[in-house]
Amino acid sequence: MMNSSQARSLGWVAVLAICLVVVIVLSFKVHAVKSEVLLAERQLIALQREKLLLETEFETRASQRQLAEWNQVEFGYDAPRAGQFLDGERQLASLGEVRGPGGPAPIRLARAESSDAAGGPAAAAPDAPMRSPVSGAKVTLASAGSEKDAGAVFTQAFGDFLIEASPIRPARAETPRFANTAPAAGKGGGE
Repeated sequence: MMNSSQARSLGWVAVLAICLVVVIVLSFKVHAVKSEVLLAERQLIALQREKLLLETEFETRASQRQLAEWNQVEFGYDAPRAGQFLDGERQLASLGEVRGPGGPAPIRLARAESSDAAGGPAAAAPDAPMRSPVSGAKVTLASAGSEKDAGAVFTQAFGDFLIEASPIRPARAETPRFANTAPAAGKGGGE
């Protein structure tokens, strides 16, 4: 048998266990309600965005007459007519510039031809000068093997720029304009 103090402490443990179970069940219910509220808020935001989009679409469609009037009067836009559409690639090509006399053939798709039938490395094409596709004139390109290295040219140009931009100027000894004539006695060196 149990005495009364043991029964009391066992009763308190049972009450605490029941309270703990009730708190856990309530916290689960609170979290479930919170997640439902968050889901409802997300749906509300999505519906507000959709409403705004539909209102903008409605206003745009309602102002089609105004837009057509602006296009016609203000901007001079017209809807394309059937005669403005091209029939094919040949008609599109006819809109291009006419080649000049001696101009090279039109540029075609690039392809590499192999030097042997087994698909070895491509054969080197003879060095032909580049020509303008419109005029046919020779085009010269700057080569990497120019008389000065590109880095040295850049370094020299950048150094000159820094010297010109510097607020401190180096002293420059220059001969005076009147160096050929002797200064007159009593005059301080000319005008």
